[in-house]
Amino acid sequence: MYPAELKYTEEHEWVRVEGNKARMGITDFAQKELGDVVFVELPELGSSIKATEALGVVESVKAVSDIYAPLSGEVVKVNDKLEDSPELINEDPYGEGWIAELEVEDPKELEGLLTAEEYRALIEG
Repeated sequence: MYPAELKYTEEHEWVRVEGNKARMGITDFAQKELGDVVFVELPELGSSIKATEALGVVESVKAVSDIYAPLSGEVVKVNDKLEDSPELINEDPYGEGWIAELEVEDPKELEGLLTAEEYRALIEG
């Protein structure tokens, strides 16, 4: 349920780092809490984001929730599929439901993120 190769935030985002790129989205736990996602406001391509800053919004039938950047960097890719199919976040939060890709500014910020085990302890805690 919480892939071990990912890192997590206390705000329920996940991040997969490959080289200097980091793909991110919201966790399975977050999408279940939100319910059916009906709209996603994606970050702007080329924008610079600092870790923990809001970079977008997920709107569901139950709530509107900010999406926070797990790391600092520049937005180099967004998942345009979410504009027409926001439900991908519910169906495949760690795959087709990714939100954005960042070019990582400071790899040391990864040290402040949670492992899958730490994240599981946080939400089950």
